[in-house]
Amino acid sequence: MRVHELIDILSDQPPDAEVELAIIAPVDGGSDDITVDRYFVDGVLPWQDSEDDDGAEIEDDELSIWLVGGEEGDVNAFLDAIEQPDP
Repeated sequence: MRVHELIDILSDQPPDAEVELAIIAPVDGGSDDITVDRYFVDGVLPWQDSEDDDGAEIEDDELSIWLVGGEEGDVNAFLDAIEQPDP
């Protein structure tokens, strides 16, 4: 999804509505059951991948925007970790 698409979707919603992340995942691999974890959006983080999932370098770094949410302690630990300068 592109930023302009998300803005278009959100512009049709009530301005005082709460925005949450809903993560849908299978309960286990051999079942049709799913679980839904809901989190508040705690932040927005621009992210530029320099490697693909296999660790190969990406030539055209495409900017992604992450909506960050989760358990408060996990979010804080994540944000602290990415703010640390590389050793």
